[in-house]
Amino acid sequence: MRFRVWCLSLLMLAVVPRPASAQGLLDKLSELFIFGPGEDPLFLAGSGDPNNPISLRVHGSHFIPSAVGSNGTIIDFLSTSITTNVAQIPVSATSGGITFRFEGGVPVRTSRSAGPIFGERAQTLGRGRVLAGANRTGIAFKTLRGVDLQDIRLTFTHENVDFAGCDSVAGGDCTLMGVPNVENDAIDVNLSLDVDLSVTSFYLTYGVLDKLDIGVVLPIVHTSFRGESRAQIVPFGGPPVSHFFGGTPENPVLTASRFEEGSATGLGDVAVRVKVNARDREPVAIAFLGDARFPTGSEDDLLGSGSFAARGLGIISAQFGQFSPHANVGYLYRGGSMTNDAVLANIGFDNLLAPWATLAADLISELQVGTSKLQVPGTVTYDAPFHRTVQPTDIPNMRDDIVDASLGVKLTMATGLTVIANGEWPLNRGGLRPNVIWTAGLEYNF
Repeated sequence: MRFRVWCLSLLMLAVVPRPASAQGLLDKLSELFIFGPGEDPLFLAGSGDPNNPISLRVHGSHFIPSAVGSNGTIIDFLSTSITTNVAQIPVSATSGGITFRFEGGVPVRTSRSAGPIFGERAQTLGRGRVLAGANRTGIAFKTLRGVDLQDIRLTFTHENVDFAGCDSVAGGDCTLMGVPNVENDAIDVNLSLDVDLSVTSFYLTYGVLDKLDIGVVLPIVHTSFRGESRAQIVPFGGPPVSHFFGGTPENPVLTASRFEEGSATGLGDVAVRVKVNARDREPVAIAFLGDARFPTGSEDDLLGSGSFAARGLGIISAQFGQFSPHANVGYLYRGGSMTNDAVLANIGFDNLLAPWATLAADLISELQVGTSKLQVPGTVTYDAPFHRTVQPTDIPNMRDDIVDASLGVKLTMATGLTVIANGEWPLNRGGLRPNVIWTAGLEYNF
């Protein structure tokens, strides 16, 4: 009866409608590159003023192709990095608390401690037993591939124009980048971003058999976003100039800025988990776990990944007195076109410090498979008036491997209620990373 009540409660949480948002957070991120009227990124309202001669007006849209390419890549990069992190936030282990198996109808304990926090041990809950819990995880992102989110630098280059009669007007070969001379103008953009996540996860695991657990995780995600962009046109000569945000060619406005902020709350990507114990004898136990995450969270509001993901883990754990080490090795499949699969390798332990206190530690790694699908814009090469190259951004192309250290405690009350407190610290700077991930929660094992 209690199990049915828990299932009904979780189902009601899953179907609670999320208030409609007139504008998604992804749109707000995109609008950081719009500095004038209209919806085109990097349209120059000064150069494109309809009161200007047509020969000047055409310069208003010369940076749009670069913005479409580079801006599109950066937006994809940022949004994919955020939503991937939202969808893969660790949830508590499937079998917390005391675990049992039945021998001759008598329950026999198969664990001594309250178990790990994010790592997995091989023991299952035991037939008919339930683990119900909720935890809250907070993340404030700080770096993107090692680049400070408060200081992301982008350079947008002029399109390579070539039109009928261009060679005679420019006095050179217009197929070359840098001819005519105004192609050497550029726009430098500095981005400052604050992206914070808080995820409240409700989870339930049920022991169908002594060696088979099934579970479900319902995350409620809150994403907040603040961003500011500051743009500077860098003319190659002048005045007069051809590219400007406002003013006149002789007295141009060459700087502009944009500020956007917003937040969204709603259901994230729901996960279903199955764990099978293959060997449950001291000191070593073996199990296999599979889980699937479904794209139930809004990608437009940065609440979910927008694609299906699944992972499989092989689990081995042991017990040596009060000390219980474990190791997990597996594979993570991601269905998104912009995301890579990953090899998973975790190692850790939980140690019973007192009958009511367990220390849990893990080294958590997620190693990218193949070349990263998230590639920043490529180098732009100028041929005139002299040969040189321009890097469109200071974000490097690199692997987005993740290696974290996790340390926490589980405090078990006499009633079977367990309090969880955990910190997780990045040990590398691949992908979008915070300085710390904190988690606090409650579990009830019955």
